Amino acid sequence: MNDEKWTLITPELFLKALGETLQMLGVSLVLGSVLGVIIGAVLALTRAGGVLENRPISLGLAVVVNLIRSLPFIILLVAILPFTRLLVGTSIGVWAAIVPLTVMIAPYIGRLVENSLLEVPRGVIEAARSMGASPLQVFWRFMLPEARGSLILAVTIASVGLLDATAMAGTVGAGGIGDLALSYGYQRYDGFAMVITVVTLIVLVQGIQLLGTVVARRYRRR
Repeated sequence: MNDEKWTLITPELFLKALGETLQMLGVSLVLGSVLGVIIGAVLALTRAGGVLENRPISLGLAVVVNLIRSLPFIILLVAILPFTRLLVGTSIGVWAAIVPLTVMIAPYIGRLVENSLLEVPRGVIEAARSMGASPLQVFWRFMLPEARGSLILAVTIASVGLLDATAMAGTVGAGGIGDLALSYGYQRYDGFAMVITVVTLIVLVQGIQLLGTVVARRYRRR
């Protein structure tokens, strides 16, 4: 039986699309997490009553974070095309998608990190400061370890949202599972292509959520 009679998808096409999605997800998640931890730390430490209270910095950064988060991803992707071209030299493909994906997910992770750090008991922070710990030591040696379980769950939530965005990026030439669904499932009326992309995304989401939950449960302090 000729496979083309019921699907246009070949194993090579599917594996290539899956690899592109994982590449977009992995690189942008790492970059976004690094930036997000920095953003979240600054927001938590400089807010009113924080270890490094600084109202101008706190308010200014909060405005930038809220501005980026208020934009739908597809609009953000188009809006920063000049910046994307400046960084990677192109506006299409996997690496061109990684730029807006990182810009989108970093503030989101930053807010989640901020919330996780604010959950750290005030007594822990005061005890650290009474022992003469510097603001950096308070953050690195006390707040971060105390909040690690919550931080892992935050990154897990962000990963799921980021996976959704990678599928959306595929509709504008970034490749990946989203591009496969659009090019074959929608434009060529290939029902199997649509089914396999949906199932793949569901499996990836469930896998990410399960892994994050297991790791967070292990490191969360009782």
